[in-house]
Amino acid sequence: MLRLGRREFDTHEPVIMAIVNRTPDSFYDQGATFRDEPALARVEQAVAEGAAIVDIGGVKAGPGEEVTAEEEARRTVGFVAEVRRRFPDVVISVDTWRAEVGEAVCEAGADLLNDAWGGVDPRLAEVAARYKVGLVCTHAGGAEPRTRPHRVTYDDVMADILKVTVGLAERAVALGVPRESVLIDPGHDFGKNTRHSLEATRRLDEMVATGWPVLVSLSNKDFVGETLDKPVKERVLGTLATTAVSAWLGAQVYRVHEVAETRQVLEMVASIAGHRVPAVARRGLA
Repeated sequence: MLRLGRREFDTHEPVIMAIVNRTPDSFYDQGATFRDEPALARVEQAVAEGAAIVDIGGVKAGPGEEVTAEEEARRTVGFVAEVRRRFPDVVISVDTWRAEVGEAVCEAGADLLNDAWGGVDPRLAEVAARYKVGLVCTHAGGAEPRTRPHRVTYDDVMADILKVTVGLAERAVALGVPRESVLIDPGHDFGKNTRHSLEATRRLDEMVATGWPVLVSLSNKDFVGETLDKPVKERVLGTLATTAVSAWLGAQVYRVHEVAETRQVLEMVASIAGHRVPAVARRGLA
């Protein structure tokens, strides 16, 4: 059982996490949800299309202009409070690596801290423990926030992913984060080249076998673009194919831009796997 905020999710229940970027320079939408009203409309649409979680981020993952902790908090804290007011049942996640931002958004009503940079600030897990919120434990290959990988190597990329993510998860629980609210994430593209991310996908069942719920953040990423030689706006099909493989291998939470399309993929895979009955089953019965 995965428990986040007011929500509980069964082991085989796929969960969609919709991306809401509060940045003027996001790689995918170039700041479309930087202002409050478009961002709130995005949340409303995502929830209507089937997202159980919204992931709010105040800093672009890639290199760019410096964003201080104060500016990151300005972009996220008030917005978290407003989403909490308007959508009391949605799970609110905040994508941050900074403990001080984590503290502020938890005060505002966040349910989950998405630590995409792999524990670079160990105090963030302490914040999650203090507020009894969830935590995403990610493998970033030791990379500094907002840097791109350069000639990174691993003897065995999945072995490294398992060591880091399980270690972070166990530390979080030891600190007091509720065990049922901790997830692990292989960190596609973070501290990895394209071949590493493909191998991490291919061996995702090894993460699932640890017993920790697995979150994947695949949406329109560079490893999809390089694999298919497609620019950012032409990566949806590759993303959905990777989503289907990840679902078959047992991942549970999917951080995405395209909510409706992802939901169809996840429902189809769940039905093939026998975890979901078809919405309609008339064929051959008339």
